[in-house]
Amino acid sequence: MDLTSASAVVTGGAGGFGAATTRRLVAAGARVVIADLAEDRAETLVKELGDAVRFVKTDVTSEESVAAAIVAAAELGPLRVAVVVHGGPAAGARVVNRQGKPYPLDTFRRTVEIFLTGTFNVLSQAAAQMSTNEPLDSGQRGVVITTASIAGLEGAVGQTDYSAAKGGVIGMNLTAARDLAPLGIRVMCIAPGTFLTNAYSDPVAAEQQFGPMVPNPKRMGRPDEYARLALEIAENDFLNGEVIRLDGALRFNVR
Repeated sequence: MDLTSASAVVTGGAGGFGAATTRRLVAAGARVVIADLAEDRAETLVKELGDAVRFVKTDVTSEESVAAAIVAAAELGPLRVAVVVHGGPAAGARVVNRQGKPYPLDTFRRTVEIFLTGTFNVLSQAAAQMSTNEPLDSGQRGVVITTASIAGLEGAVGQTDYSAAKGGVIGMNLTAARDLAPLGIRVMCIAPGTFLTNAYSDPVAAEQQFGPMVPNPKRMGRPDEYARLALEIAENDFLNGEVIRLDGALRFNVR
């Protein structure tokens, strides 16, 4: 799919994965809406990329907020790409702690709301907008790229809520692709492993802890490696309905 003169929306577009993806999409000729809550980082990216991008403060758990970001993207050109890569709070606690107390249900609900329900919110609204596009010569109208995690396949200790949410993203991928196939809209999912993003306050310590766990290459992933894959998915029309692990062959071993 040719992205020249097209528009894209990237939720979490000011974060590590999101900013790298925004840069790649702009370089490929798209105009991008940075849909995020992080105003300072988003404005810095706007200054870097200029008129090719627009920032729209966006809460992925709100239908109205996501709708505003979709409308803004459509004003820049036909919406052909949506990348759902927003982050959220990571709780990191066992189902029952050492004091015998269960994991807070409200925290579980909030994690699922952000990562799973928020993803569906963007997916459905972006697809609705894409359905109004004139199809390209290939018959395609657009593509939605969601972001899961290898935690959705084999989560580490303390990741029950996160694993459940990301497992849900993985689970709806093929069904959504089949739902939207008659409209010429593809759906793909990337499941990253351990990546060195701004989620880590101490990058050196994070690399020392997690890098050696990766079989090859023996390091954490870089955000641009995610972005390069997202761009390839956007441009390659035959990639559809699949979950791609991006993890250097990492598998979490429970001890």
